[in-house]
Amino acid sequence: MDIKSTKNYLYWLYCQFELITCSYLMEPWEKLLFYTFNITMLIMVLYTAYVFVPVHISMAFQFFLQLFGNQHENTVSVVK
Repeated sequence: MDIKSTKNYLYWLYCQFELITCSYLMEPWEKLLFYTFNITMLIMVLYTAYVFVPVHISMAFQFFLQLFGNQHENTVSVVK
């Protein structure tokens, strides 16, 4: 895939985005506000996922380990 076709594909994706969001009908200052809001929301969602999802996964993992019992500890106690 060469650079020109990649550039055309990215432009096509941008045009699709404008069609889906109807932002092609907006004035430039409205587009600026719209894109700023959307990018801000995206950054906030990604940051929240980065900070909180690993903690929740860890807590769920610990919960299920306690619920089903930690197999490694049970085998060690039986061997002793």
